[in-house]
Amino acid sequence: MKIAIGSDHAGFRLKQQLNEVIVKMGHEIEDVGFNGTESVDYPDFASEVCNRVVAGKADRGILICGTGIGMSIAANKIPGIRCALVHDVFSAKATREHNDTNVLAMGERVVGPGLAEEIIATWLDTQFSEGERHIGRINKIKALEDRNALHP
Repeated sequence: MKIAIGSDHAGFRLKQQLNEVIVKMGHEIEDVGFNGTESVDYPDFASEVCNRVVAGKADRGILICGTGIGMSIAANKIPGIRCALVHDVFSAKATREHNDTNVLAMGERVVGPGLAEEIIATWLDTQFSEGERHIGRINKIKALEDRNALHP
């Protein structure tokens, strides 16, 4: 899979560690930044990752900031994105199986590198459970998105 990954300054160190791990798992990485520790705005990097996922230039996206909260909020404003804020392995599995998430957000200040690696591995390896109830719920999410989309 091709994975777009981005962070702000507070997620930079964890992103760098995860880049290596994801490549070792056999996936391709497109790192859209940020590459430093001076303060930047997380919505800029959330949109870079999510736009690649929506356009089909990446299969999935990973976002990292201090808590993961800001990134997940920004990501979920983009039509076609289902981003989950995940800080445990159970949720990583469930959000793929039940919600077919295409973007994962985490917080560097919340999870350590070992747990982050487990979360990423689980999230990347888990497939969507295409049961009727899950597909129906995803379709309802898409309908909400369509009804509430701002049209220029």
